[in-house]
Amino acid sequence: MAIRRILIANRGEIALRIHRAAHEMGIETVAVHSTADADAMHVRLADHAVCIGPPSATDSYLNVAAIISAAEVTDADAIHPGYGFLSENAKFAEIVEAHDIAWIGPKPEHIRTMGDKVEAKRTAGKLGLPLVPGSDGAVETFDEARKVAAECGYPVLAKAASGGGGRGMKVIQHEGELESQISQAKAEAKAAFGDDTIYIEKYLGNPRHIEFQVFGDGKGNAIHLGERDCSLQRRHQKVLEEAPSPVISAEERERMGMICANAMADMGYRGAGTIEFLWEDGEFYFIEMNTRLQVEHPVTEAITGVDLVREQIRIADGKPLSVKQEELVFSGHAIECRINAEDAFTFAPSPGKITYYHPAGGMHVRVDSGLYAGYSIPPYYDSMIAKLIVYGRNREGCIMRLRRALEEMVVEGVKTSIPLHQELLKQDDVLHGDYSIKWLEEWLAERNA
Repeated sequence: MAIRRILIANRGEIALRIHRAAHEMGIETVAVHSTADADAMHVRLADHAVCIGPPSATDSYLNVAAIISAAEVTDADAIHPGYGFLSENAKFAEIVEAHDIAWIGPKPEHIRTMGDKVEAKRTAGKLGLPLVPGSDGAVETFDEARKVAAECGYPVLAKAASGGGGRGMKVIQHEGELESQISQAKAEAKAAFGDDTIYIEKYLGNPRHIEFQVFGDGKGNAIHLGERDCSLQRRHQKVLEEAPSPVISAEERERMGMICANAMADMGYRGAGTIEFLWEDGEFYFIEMNTRLQVEHPVTEAITGVDLVREQIRIADGKPLSVKQEELVFSGHAIECRINAEDAFTFAPSPGKITYYHPAGGMHVRVDSGLYAGYSIPPYYDSMIAKLIVYGRNREGCIMRLRRALEEMVVEGVKTSIPLHQELLKQDDVLHGDYSIKWLEEWLAERNA
């Protein structure tokens, strides 16, 4: 059965991105929205729109019953969850499929496996992915934690099994602070995720964050689409992403990419996924897998020419992968800047009405955004309002084009992070690609001192 109408269970730029891909495939769209998003661009453009609740995400974008009802009322035969919200909720995926609606995402069992950090690490090891040295699963006692830490060598990292965004994560520098730091990590994890399960791994001093985009057809075939370097982060939140990484050779890309693709083939993985690694001194260490589309997927699209959302829809419709590994060509360089409605250097949120908006343009410049003049950015959701993606034949040309595009882009009425990106592109370390996951926070601390 061919997919003919997709309900988009998300908001903002990703909802608009999915709508565009669907319409280019001749597929109708259903926008679901909270009362706060009634005037959103994707709601205006969709073929059908259903209000599913008040502004609170809990009562709208996380309201499973309301979303399923909207799909049934509009006769949608597929649901695309985008990223965030319910995109990695295995129970939601199961409910969608139980209602005979196509789930545009991985199999629920794979979402569940990779959503549990301990189980994900165990599975990754079985699949041949290189791991950070650490505990084989959860640590139950301080004595067990002490033993693992001694084997790894200090410093070590205590991490919440159900964690994310840096919560439930503590660096333990020496044995003397092991008990207090683990207790704090467990308390944070319990408060944030309702689960105080902790595991321990070696703390890497100055790594980069490098992730591989993978795609599977659910039938034992899988490919990789190269890596992205997402090392410029603040509080574990990515700020700027680029592809390919400035430090990975073509040989490394081929070797690690095939390890990732073969792992997904062995799993029988379906749809889009991202396998995230820490990279230090030429070694990769698996940290997690995201079983969804990533915010930064456009840089991969730019260097491969593959429309990842279109590919997701095709796979969910039972079609084969549209490209074979040997047909993929990695060409040029792409960088994405996440543009948020916030103060560029204090990061204080800045919701409000857009009084004037002029997106950057020109050759190889892409802006993914639902902004328009007169639109009011609601205060209830993530502060990201646009993504500026620029492509060049090489990294130097890409950076020059990105500087020009940032100069052109105008968003008035609210504060944005555009000045931060302009400052970053003046820093020698960024220009030379010489940065780690700690670089941005250290630079900001020094700048604001």
